Amino acid sequence: MPFQNIDPHTFSYVVLPVMIFFARICDVTLGTLRVIFVAHGHKYIAPILGFFEVFIWIIVISELLGSANNIICYAAYAAGYATGNFVGMLVEERIAIGMVFLRVFAVKGGRELAENFRNSGFGVTLTHAEGSEGNVDILQIVAARKFGNEIQKILNDFNPDIFYVIEDVRNVRKGIFPKKKSNLNYRRPGK
Repeated sequence: MPFQNIDPHTFSYVVLPVMIFFARICDVTLGTLRVIFVAHGHKYIAPILGFFEVFIWIIVISELLGSANNIICYAAYAAGYATGNFVGMLVEERIAIGMVFLRVFAVKGGRELAENFRNSGFGVTLTHAEGSEGNVDILQIVAARKFGNEIQKILNDFNPDIFYVIEDVRNVRKGIFPKKKSNLNYRRPGK
C-alpha cells in the first residue's frame, strides 16, 4: 500500500481531499467531453468516456462516504467539480470538434470580405439584404471549429466591430472547406 506510512490524520485531512479534488477534476472533464461528443454524434467515443467518468466517480464517492464527517473532503469534492467544468471547457476549446455556421452582417464591403474568406479557402454564400438601418450583405460560412482563430483574424482585420453570429452544426454534407495545413501534406499539392 502506498499510503501505509502516512499518519491517518494527515491522510484524512490532506491526502484524501487532494486525491478527491484531482479525481473529481478528471471525471467532470470526461463528462464535459462526453456530452460534447454525444452532441456531435460520436457514438463510439462517448460511451468510452462515460465508462471512465463513472468509474472514477464511483471510486471518489466510495472514498467520500468512507469519511462521512470530513468537511474538507466535501469541499475538495465541490472544488474538484467546479474546476473540472473549467478544465473540460478548456480541453474542448483546444480539440475544437465539430462544425460551425457563421453568419456575418456587413454594412459595407461585404463582397470584399467574402473574397477575403474565399482567398483563405472558405466557401462563402453572399446575400444582399435589407437591415433595420439600410442595406447589408450577409455572408454565410460553414467551417470546422478548428479554424476559429483564422476566422476571427479575417473578421478583425476587416472590421473589429462587425456583427456576426456563430452557431454549432451537427452534420454537414458537401461544401467548400479549407484544408488544414499539415507537415504531412506539404509535398502533395491539391490534396
